[in-house]
Amino acid sequence: MNNLNSILIEGNLVKDPLLRSTPRGTQVCTLSLASNRYYKQESGFEKEVSFFNVETWARLADACYAKGRKGRGVRVVGRLKQDRWTGSDGKPHSRVTIVAEHVEFRPEFKKDEKTTADEPSAAREISFDDYPEAENGEGVLAIASGELEPVAF
Repeated sequence: MNNLNSILIEGNLVKDPLLRSTPRGTQVCTLSLASNRYYKQESGFEKEVSFFNVETWARLADACYAKGRKGRGVRVVGRLKQDRWTGSDGKPHSRVTIVAEHVEFRPEFKKDEKTTADEPSAAREISFDDYPEAENGEGVLAIASGELEPVAF
């Protein structure tokens, strides 16, 4: 029986995504995500910020690189992966990364000079036909014009 390893996290991108290729040519996109948590203390509400590294693979990596921008809201569903290694000083090190299986972007808004209301940006539209679910079963990109909405293929 497999153990459960699943995570859902929402936040904003801390910087623009980075895209690289493995030696075999598979695309890997790295996202840095900040997630805020507010909690009540005697002195009022406190803010706690946590930072997470997210990896996306294959076609999902291409789509995330195309749509991701610093500050953009994102929802990630995936699994946790722990990397362990021994440093040059002989000490053990480890790092936990989120491997995304599903990514949703919040719509981008820009101010229109004629109106005070925010309207979705039409910049850089991506067709769902260009990014079907990854061949290895990982990753669905949802692009929404309003609220976050999952996309079924």
